[in-house]
Amino acid sequence: MINGKRVLIILPAWNEAASIAEVIAEIRGELPGVDVLVVDDGSADTTTPVALAAGAVVATLPYNLGVGGAMRTGYRYARDHDYDVAVQIDADGQHDPRYVPKLIDALSDANLVIGSRFAGEGGYRVRGPRQWAMVMLSLVLSRLAHTKLTDTTSGFKAVDRRLIAMFARWYPAEYLGDTIEALVRVARSGYQVRQVPVAMRSRMAGTPSASPVKATLYLFRAFLVLILALVRA
Repeated sequence: MINGKRVLIILPAWNEAASIAEVIAEIRGELPGVDVLVVDDGSADTTTPVALAAGAVVATLPYNLGVGGAMRTGYRYARDHDYDVAVQIDADGQHDPRYVPKLIDALSDANLVIGSRFAGEGGYRVRGPRQWAMVMLSLVLSRLAHTKLTDTTSGFKAVDRRLIAMFARWYPAEYLGDTIEALVRVARSGYQVRQVPVAMRSRMAGTPSASPVKATLYLFRAFLVLILALVRA
């Protein structure tokens, strides 16, 4: 527990056997009062046995659904096991668990708290089409949520019991839907969104996918997802 709240850390993981044990060990070392759920999103490697050996509870999906599908599984687990707070953390080690209490504290006046890489802490930077997309998304979604948001695609976030219940019933599995569409739905439903500054780290293992072509596709998809999210009833 943290501050009297039952907290579940959800780690969506796809082929993260090389880093998952270290991530779980760090979470347990920094946050001994929380529970850890790894959602193995159809991995082809040994993510599940490695996570089990590290002491996490593991939900293994039969095939790859993407982050949104994995997180919906995590939220259903959090709802069914009566957690007060669910925190999403990447399984590659980029998110520092020492920021988790800061995210949870911010839930005192919010339902969703985003760990922002661009709010003044750390030196994380993006350039080119990916940066343009993030700036555009931040402007639109800040207006919709009535608060300043600088990192609307962050995968480091905490939600309270009310949003656990909503996300267990509905959570988009499409690419970027777990960030953009979810934020649109949360803001339109009257829930409060806040952000706290966090520093981003390098991956513990593996290689991030990045190229000019993928960056341009990201820009196009971000626009498309935002438009679809805004026009949906």
